[in-house]
Amino acid sequence: MFSHLDSIAHSIVDSVARGAGIAVLTSIGLVLAACQSDDTGGGMPPAGVAVAEVIAKPIVEWDEFTGRIQAVNSVDLQPRITGYLEAVHFTEGAIVEKGELLFTIDDREYRAAVAAQRADVERARTRLDLARQDLERSEKLVAARAVSVEELERRRAELRQAEADLQSARAALDTAELNLEFTRITAPIDGRVGEAMIKPGNLVTPASSTLTTLVSIDPIHVVFEGDERIYLKYQAQARAGERPSSRDVRNPVRIGLASDNDFPFSGEMDFVDNRIDPATGTIQGRALIQNPDGYLIPGLFARVRLLGSGEYDALLIHEAAVLTDQDRKFVYVVGADDTAVRRDIVLGREVEGLRVVESGLEPGERIVVNGVRKIFFSGAPVAPAEVPMTDPQKIVQASAGDGGT
Repeated sequence: MFSHLDSIAHSIVDSVARGAGIAVLTSIGLVLAACQSDDTGGGMPPAGVAVAEVIAKPIVEWDEFTGRIQAVNSVDLQPRITGYLEAVHFTEGAIVEKGELLFTIDDREYRAAVAAQRADVERARTRLDLARQDLERSEKLVAARAVSVEELERRRAELRQAEADLQSARAALDTAELNLEFTRITAPIDGRVGEAMIKPGNLVTPASSTLTTLVSIDPIHVVFEGDERIYLKYQAQARAGERPSSRDVRNPVRIGLASDNDFPFSGEMDFVDNRIDPATGTIQGRALIQNPDGYLIPGLFARVRLLGSGEYDALLIHEAAVLTDQDRKFVYVVGADDTAVRRDIVLGREVEGLRVVESGLEPGERIVVNGVRKIFFSGAPVAPAEVPMTDPQKIVQASAGDGGT
């Protein structure tokens, strides 16, 4: 005890020399008084702390990225013919089904074109019938030498010309009917329709007038980018058989939005780009998310967690147990004699709300997770109370006058 007092005395001298002030001297005086009280047999009781056993279990790591929600299918609806927009048949922003009528264009000139082409088809069919009859008569007369061979060949050529004219007329009719069909613009996919960008009465033309946009809503994509380091990490894991490549296997993905504290949406990888973008040094990945209620819409910011490792055995502790001494991390390990001994550790990443311990601890050891501020030196006696590692606050009952964590 006297050696301990001597150490504290030296600390007092050093503090005064550095101008620590009255507050520091007062605090040290309280510690000295406690030590003297202990010398006379009336010592302070061990500090009440909460301890938890280091968790040892198999885990997988998740890597985090930022991304954006995108529609699986997105369509800019444009007219395929020229004409005046006659009507809009949908509610802007509504969900529409594939084949549902969205716009109509004035179709009078196109109906007239169809009628004219049908008449051309009938004329061509009539000429073909006549050419066929003329050829039949010529074949009979040539046998009786009443018609020359040259006349017979001319009749045959007229028949072939009539057949070609009928095919041409039918093709023109098909085109006219197709143009008439294009006056009714329908939804090419199921999805949510946007604003009607052109109102009835305006002239629309092909490839220059966007009528509205249509995006699919279920399922939906989330697109994100990873750097070269993460790509090379995944490639090394795939070669070692620790984690399959997302090009070969639909690895799981978890998604959270800007308003989410967690990652409530689940999906799977469905695409990895075939190159690193030299301008950014990143590679694009994409995941597919089921979205039956349409809650996720294109353009939303997304936090993405992608399976980042294969399963391996790890030690896990709560962040509340970790203290910092300059650039070192340490915890207090409580042994069988109920004394708290400092142990330097190396921390890994966060998994399931706990921190991975890469070195410094062993399975089954107990560490202080609540009340660490009550321990003033390594080897101090403590009164431990067992709590779950995942909930350091669960059963701690601090005595009157005790400080918190």
